[in-house]
Amino acid sequence: MRIVIAIGGNALLERGQRPDAATQQANAVRAVQALAPLAADHEIVITHGNGPQVGMLALQSAADPGLRIPYPFDVLGAQTQGMIGYWLLQALQNALPGRQVAAILDQTLVSAADPAFARPSKFVGPVYDEATGKRLAAERGWVVAPDGASWRRVVPSPLPQRIVETRIIRSLLFERTVVVCAGGGGIPVVRDEDGRLRGVEAVVDKDLATAVLAESLDADALLLLTDVPAVLRGFGGPSPEAISRATPAELRRERFPAGSMGPKVEAVCRFTELTGGVAAIGALDDAAAILAGKAGTIVTPAGDYSAGAFGR
Repeated sequence: MRIVIAIGGNALLERGQRPDAATQQANAVRAVQALAPLAADHEIVITHGNGPQVGMLALQSAADPGLRIPYPFDVLGAQTQGMIGYWLLQALQNALPGRQVAAILDQTLVSAADPAFARPSKFVGPVYDEATGKRLAAERGWVVAPDGASWRRVVPSPLPQRIVETRIIRSLLFERTVVVCAGGGGIPVVRDEDGRLRGVEAVVDKDLATAVLAESLDADALLLLTDVPAVLRGFGGPSPEAISRATPAELRRERFPAGSMGPKVEAVCRFTELTGGVAAIGALDDAAAILAGKAGTIVTPAGDYSAGAFGR
């Protein structure tokens, strides 16, 4: 069975943690401990977020006196793919002796005409209190927005159209290689009038990019793993309720935060609607339980589920 799994950038750098390399590498090892059991019996593709990491690198780049202008976000995204990909690659190799593992840099094609370039919405970097966030926005020309009780920088997040290196990833899977790819949603690129690729200043949502990748790889299952155990009905209200089973239509009737749970819900709905397959959202530590139908929010065309549904 072929499973595409996305883990959040916050799984590698939890809120409030210092962004030291050792801390993030230890978190990568813990993430792999939750995923390695699935690799024993299945083809696995792992994608990852990079919101905290790309924001940190953007701050460093903006403060570097040796640079005439800060590095653009496509370059920063490539840096995070290499950094996080290395941590996950090594952790997987240590957890799966004898199994081939590859971490690749890849690009995500977006439309140059995407309206998201005029409406930044993707959270990157650390959290601030409202006063600090607005002060930094004024000083540095940022756009900031509320993220729960905190404030964070937001950047354009155009819709992913295709992972450029999909054929390479498919070839690796044929060799039973565990693949780490599409980090941070992939490096955002557009095609110019000559048909050539060039990077753009944006961060692609990793969950939407993961859904596009899962569709193109004919995946049997899509798992979006985060720091919450399930999608909540009535989020932000007085009596939120965990959703264990749902159809895409049922989820689309709910309202979710645009910069966090919203893209995850859109990704699982899209995957299930287009493929008829099974998708799920849940906690990273519950990965095996989600696959067994015992945890998380599981989305199917009819809203029902048994563990065998993943092997459709």
